[in-house]
Amino acid sequence: MVATRKTLGLSVLAMVGVVAASNYLVQFPFKPFGLQDLLTWGAFTYPMAFLVTDLTNRKCGSRNARIVVAAGFAIAVLISIWLATPRIAIASGSAFLVAQLLDITVFNRLRRNSWWKAPLASSFFGSVLDTVIFFGFSFAASFAFLDTSFGMTPDVFPTEASSLLSLGLIDAPRWVSWAIVDYSCKMFVALLMLAPYRLLLSRQDALPATA
Repeated sequence: MVATRKTLGLSVLAMVGVVAASNYLVQFPFKPFGLQDLLTWGAFTYPMAFLVTDLTNRKCGSRNARIVVAAGFAIAVLISIWLATPRIAIASGSAFLVAQLLDITVFNRLRRNSWWKAPLASSFFGSVLDTVIFFGFSFAASFAFLDTSFGMTPDVFPTEASSLLSLGLIDAPRWVSWAIVDYSCKMFVALLMLAPYRLLLSRQDALPATA
């Protein structure tokens, strides 16, 4: 019990750290490879939230993993309210919460399979949902009312047509390119996170699946 509480406490601190770092690093464009208009450094730290959730789920069970997610959600909402518009705050909090809860569900169903299947599949589906919810609510024109209802004028820049992924083939709203690159980055990091997951997993006594 003491060990579980200690692990849970460390997981909460790790989740809060990941969320805080991601919200800070999202201010800085990722300049290598000419991606400064499509990607920020926050995209590289945010997927670590799935690693924290999965390790907590494996060690402490899904109920405790939800506690860790709730802590991350609270911090995400507080930071977003402080730094972002109401629309982005709603999108950020909703995307984080729904994606992490889906991650827990998928992971729990696959935890008895090969060690890599549960974290990779849960990160895949969680990242899809996170990307769709965040970018859809934040930038799609159909959700502009989330800003106008608070008396704010929506930013039209993300909805303006631009070359998709700067390839010059077809045009699409800028936010679509942002979403594609962001999701690609999440999955790249998810693959990299399998290494520390495996290393940390070898030091843990896994719990059986829980509700």
